[in-house]
Amino acid sequence: MGRGKIEIKKIENNTNRQVTYSKRRNGIFKKAHELTVLCDAKISLIMFSNTGKFHEYISPSTTTKKMYDMYQTTLGFDLWSSHYERMKETMKKLKDTNNKLRKEIRQRVLGEDLDGLDINDLTILEQHMQDSLTVVRERKYHVIKTQTDTCRKRVKNLEQRNGNLQLGYDTVRHLEKKYGTVENGGDYESTITYSNGVSDLYGFCAHPNNIPHGY
Repeated sequence: MGRGKIEIKKIENNTNRQVTYSKRRNGIFKKAHELTVLCDAKISLIMFSNTGKFHEYISPSTTTKKMYDMYQTTLGFDLWSSHYERMKETMKKLKDTNNKLRKEIRQRVLGEDLDGLDINDLTILEQHMQDSLTVVRERKYHVIKTQTDTCRKRVKNLEQRNGNLQLGYDTVRHLEKKYGTVENGGDYESTITYSNGVSDLYGFCAHPNNIPHGY
């Protein structure tokens, strides 16, 4: 019983489509090789799958470039010259755009190349410069405000630290007046150690005159 005919339409299943492409590609390449050997034909096949993979078959006796050259000679059409002309046209457009932008910069920044402008062009240019100036000023004020807020926070932090240090200093002075400071080699054994958020520790002893009776 012979195989049924396959309907020629796109295979929706991705896996089946890739398998069919691979099998038929190999079959085409095999036929091309047989045609090359049997008939001494020059054949070039270029194939791209739907995933963008590139496959090529070229007769052993030739190259892809030679095939392109033969194609151009036969048709009397130069692919490279056509491509070169398109590149030149693209470059010309880019140069024109670049010159136009440079001219606008000179007009807006330096006030040059204004002789060819009429009253409407000058009015539009003036409006564009005013709009640009507004944007620059808004950005400048934003930067100034940000820097000012940062400075205020730093000042507030320094003031807070200074207040803490001042409080610690005042407390130390008060205790010194009440108990006296322990000197190196002092004779008193009873001491009080105090620390209030500062890096130094202070040792104090009570003066004999300040010790209550009964101790």
